[in-house]
Amino acid sequence: MPIYAYRCTSCGFEKDHLQKMNDPVLVTCPECNCQTYEKQLTAAGFQLKGNGWYATDFKGGNTPPKKESPPACEACPGATACAAS
Repeated sequence: MPIYAYRCTSCGFEKDHLQKMNDPVLVTCPECNCQTYEKQLTAAGFQLKGNGWYATDFKGGNTPPKKESPPACEACPGATACAAS
């Protein structure tokens, strides 16, 4: 069963609830009894392990190769573009 995070917009009370996917959404705050208890959007609570497709394609934050900057001009040290030409 998934765990859902809830927060009351009236009093700020927060709590995680273990619910079935087909259970109705909770609306009554258990702290102040207002009808302002809302389900929060949270990150998934699982981690993929092993050496499947996700490890080779997405794991490790593969980034595209960096472009090499043009060589600096000897007449313009520290500049990325040549001011002498």
